[in-house]
Amino acid sequence: MQEKSTNPSKESNAAKSILVVEDDQFLRDLIVKKLEEEGLNIIQAVDGEEGLQFIKENKPALVLLDLILPGIDGFEVLKQAKSDPETKDIPIIILSNLGQKDDIERGLELGARDFMVKAHFTPEEIVKKAKEVLG
Repeated sequence: MQEKSTNPSKESNAAKSILVVEDDQFLRDLIVKKLEEEGLNIIQAVDGEEGLQFIKENKPALVLLDLILPGIDGFEVLKQAKSDPETKDIPIIILSNLGQKDDIERGLELGARDFMVKAHFTPEEIVKKAKEVLG
């Protein structure tokens, strides 16, 4: 019965956590640093399998998801997260260098809240978008 824990500190902690799934260490560190400066709790994953596992285990308030990842790609992570009743409501923002119309449409159709092309946004703008989605 551990999954149904009513430990308020655990729930409030998860409610404020953001999962960053990004295999590029430099970019991940940059985004994480900016988010932590805003007082947000960050969980990091370096590949699709780890990201999906963290989504299921931690149920973060928001996921920033790269598409090109080792192992399973971001589209598959998105698809699996959105098809699971326990994680389908977690907002996911795709953060990718894939910027083709087809990629954007596919991401949004699979349930992403937004699609941000990395090259078009500063880390500050990514933080601003994350905060908007978190409310």
